[in-house]
Amino acid sequence: MRGPVVFDRRKSGGGRLMARRHGWAGNTPASDEEAINRILDAADEIIAERGSAMRLSDVARALGVTRQTVYRYFPGTEALLIATVMRSGDGFLDQLARHVAGETDPVAAVVEGLAFTIENLSTDDRIIYILSRRSRGELAPSLASETALAFSRSMLHRYQVDWQAYGFDEAALGELSEFLLRILYSYLADTNQPNRTGAQLRAFLARWVGPAVMYPRIAAAVESVERVTDAATPGRVRRRSAS
Repeated sequence: MRGPVVFDRRKSGGGRLMARRHGWAGNTPASDEEAINRILDAADEIIAERGSAMRLSDVARALGVTRQTVYRYFPGTEALLIATVMRSGDGFLDQLARHVAGETDPVAAVVEGLAFTIENLSTDDRIIYILSRRSRGELAPSLASETALAFSRSMLHRYQVDWQAYGFDEAALGELSEFLLRILYSYLADTNQPNRTGAQLRAFLARWVGPAVMYPRIAAAVESVERVTDAATPGRVRRRSAS
């Protein structure tokens, strides 16, 4: 049986729980951060072998600790799955950046980046398991969570696009991030229908996502035309543009 849990501010940096030096197959982590990374490493190995069938007890057994030790850091299997997805997200963003490197056109970059993301993440067992909870009538993670939105915004910031030159401030970029995230979610969550792939997927996204990417410039052009028209037509009541 494991020894009692102690509260060690010096090692945790923020007052988190630290376990006494027992278990961990004789190689106890020096900090909470190391413990979390080793738990995630073990989870990644199990997921690679079994997919989303991984359980916290499997991870505990692989690490030579009790389930209670893993529970100290992750309250359940889904929390652990989400953590592995988010940790691998940084590596995926690096792949995405390399894939669209050199593309400065916003439509081309967004369409290719979104297609690349759909094609790669749709085969990730962890993501499919998490998103399919909603179809099973269970509570699924929020689509517009701060973590998900931050991930989506990070995708856009990896592109070599001068967003400001195309009319995007941070608020507009945040809205575009949410819009793309919702499209991505719809593709990843709907696994029952055959999806477009390759050139067909890119043509479809370009046709419907492209105008959304160009909206700030289109809106600015429309307003410029209206200002010139209003100035040349005395007494004309300006039509309110959509915003």
